Amino acid sequence: QVQLVESGGGLVQAGGSLRLSCAASGRTFSEYSRGWFRQAPGKEREFVASIDWSSGNTYYADSVKGRFTISRDNAKNTVFLQMNSLKPEDTSVYYCYLAPRDSSSTYWGRGTQVTVSS
Repeated sequence: QVQLVESGGGLVQAGGSLRLSCAASGRTFSEYSRGWFRQAPGKEREFVASIDWSSGNTYYADSVKGRFTISRDNAKNTVFLQMNSLKPEDTSVYYCYLAPRDSSSTYWGRGTQVTVSS
């Protein structure tokens, strides 16, 4: 089993910044990606950013490119999402995930609320 625990969410004014963290524990995998989805009220869950743990390659949704940065601390099994220039449209519950390459399973955290006021 894998446990994912997010932290760092909160309330911030438009133009401000937050850094989300997601610490993983439990079962380990050889190849996997980690990242973030978000879901706002009345909307589908959408991809935000991911990082391939082996290569370090990163991927971003068009809506956050240039504003958000995903990074990792391998020793601490932690992935981060640095969110700058936040907009009210970024208001969502942000969910951390871990997706093993050779598996249909995806592991999810419980989410952390990010609210951006105008």
